Amino acid sequence: MASTLTAYALPLILFALAMLYQLLLIPNYFPPSHYDVLKIDTYSPVDKVKHSYHTFQSEWNSIPHTCHVLKIQYAYELLTNPLWKRDYDLFGIDEQLHILESATKTCAGKSISELDLPLLHVPPSGPIDHSHKVITAVEFQSIFPDTKPWLIQLYSSGSKRCAQFSESWNQIASLLDPLANTGMVELGEVQLAIYLADKRSTGKPYFRNGIPYLVAIPPGCRAVKCFSRFDGELTVDKVTNWFATTVLALPQINYYSKESLVPNFFGKSSHHKVKVIFFTKSGERAAPFIRQAAKDYWAYASFAFILWREEESSYWMGAFGVESAPAVVFLKDPGVKPVVHHGSVNNPIFLKMMENNKQQELPQLRSLTSMELGCDPHGYSRAGYDTVIWYCAIAVGRPSLALNKMRETMCRVQERLSKYNEVDVSSENQALAPAMEAIKRKRLTFAWLDGEKQKDFCRFYLGPTSEHTCGQHTGADDIPQLFIIRFLRNSSAVDTKTQEKPTFFHYIFCFLQICQWIASIIKDGDTRELPFFTLRTPALVPDDKDPGWSRTVQKAPLESLRQRIQGVVSGLLVYQEDPRIGPFLLLGALVSMGTIWLRRNQQAQTSESNPQSQPSSEEPSEDERKRRPRDGLRRRPTKDSTKNQHPSITDSEPAGAYQMPLSDSESD
Repeated sequence: MASTLTAYALPLILFALAMLYQLLLIPNYFPPSHYDVLKIDTYSPVDKVKHSYHTFQSEWNSIPHTCHVLKIQYAYELLTNPLWKRDYDLFGIDEQLHILESATKTCAGKSISELDLPLLHVPPSGPIDHSHKVITAVEFQSIFPDTKPWLIQLYSSGSKRCAQFSESWNQIASLLDPLANTGMVELGEVQLAIYLADKRSTGKPYFRNGIPYLVAIPPGCRAVKCFSRFDGELTVDKVTNWFATTVLALPQINYYSKESLVPNFFGKSSHHKVKVIFFTKSGERAAPFIRQAAKDYWAYASFAFILWREEESSYWMGAFGVESAPAVVFLKDPGVKPVVHHGSVNNPIFLKMMENNKQQELPQLRSLTSMELGCDPHGYSRAGYDTVIWYCAIAVGRPSLALNKMRETMCRVQERLSKYNEVDVSSENQALAPAMEAIKRKRLTFAWLDGEKQKDFCRFYLGPTSEHTCGQHTGADDIPQLFIIRFLRNSSAVDTKTQEKPTFFHYIFCFLQICQWIASIIKDGDTRELPFFTLRTPALVPDDKDPGWSRTVQKAPLESLRQRIQGVVSGLLVYQEDPRIGPFLLLGALVSMGTIWLRRNQQAQTSESNPQSQPSSEEPSEDERKRRPRDGLRRRPTKDSTKNQHPSITDSEPAGAYQMPLSDSESD
């Protein structure tokens, strides 16, 4: 018995699953419809619904259960409203079913006259804001060539949930306005709504979480398979974060506390980047336009969010000068006062702020900024292509406190020389006039260089004096230096390469001496012929690699991966409502049972037709087992074997043999 059950285990399991599915699961997935309550055909017209209701109404007193009256009343009110009936018939939308469930729980012991009727209340006309674009089936074809992605809301004019979501939708649309297009589709556009809706395994359209229903169309998408559907809580924060992450592929901006800001943000971000810090009271994720700015300005700035707490207000006031939230802080060079903007910002205002503050007061000379600063030997001055001589004053050193002090001093020098006016030149600052004139004409640029990262470039200009300034830190003192490169544009047809001549100023932080030294270098360079510096300058290496989210992280971010997994699971769960699964399981049980029964019968018949011989009492020796031919195999005689064998023991008849008749034979 045990062996039989083991052999038929698979068909028994399939049969049990088929019965479980058909008897328990299917009735739950396909409960009686409101048409069944009224005892009329599915999709019957309104007139037939009213006729059936009036028939039941004339028999109220004969209905044994009052709760059944509520079901009839609910079905009547739902199916006589054209919008509700349309949504229920096409998409199975029944968002007011909780009213019936609540009333059913409290109807016990009440008479029909005590029931609070009607159950459903029609919302006032026009509760949904239609200020955003309403898309029709004809206009939908023009969406695909658009370079911007689309976020489309499917809604019903008779839905209370859509009316309540109207204000949140306006906020979502305003946040996505610079980055994406938004539109609305009313379920009255039946073909378009069915096209955008989810599909059950039977092909019937439906909405997983009811309406409103959000569908995202990425740019260049031309098929339903590339649509993204939101399956979560309909809040402004969650919807915008889903769209920014999965469709726009924008990076996340982390929140930091007072304790983690310095080690996790300042300590891990690049020295040359401006620090942009947002203070907020809500704790919501960054708006999409801020995340887009973080992506566009990743080479210039690092972004962080801080949740504002009143008990920490004095700390932030002393650290950055922030009085209240919301606020935005731009931190630039060491010693430079932070730029603080109090109040909320929108996309145009914030982009203007980023352009004005993306560079430090003393910009870093690197591969990305060398041309812009006019400090590239293959480029031109900021003053224009016709400028023959220009200068770059560069503070260089390993990242350290000493370099920070020099950068702070150079900011003061730049600020002093930038305050050019005729009164200063004509009085006590005649010695600084060449430098003031050069910086006014954009022939003089101030910058700083990371000597540790740009070691080849640093050693090329500083030469033997670069031991304490360039390359990796070796334990020696870090000594930053200041040098000026004089660029001379050579217009010769033989050699058109820009030539340069460096001049050095060692580790001195005297403000006035640096100003006078720069002015004297410019005066000397403009008036005296200097030899060309003809060696090839080492190229500046990139300071930052491409961010991780620009390559692999954004292709499958964690949030997007989680949502994709949920989407796959939800797609598989759709098939559990398929009424064909039960018959398939039953068919599989029958086929597997028949296959196993046939195979077992064949094995039994084979064993009966070929009975095994009884084993001998004595076990054969090992030599005998080796010489004994294997069972079931007959050796074919070869030419050599029959040649040496005696004719009497061969299987074949010897050549020339005949049957000799015996003398005592009884044959005639």
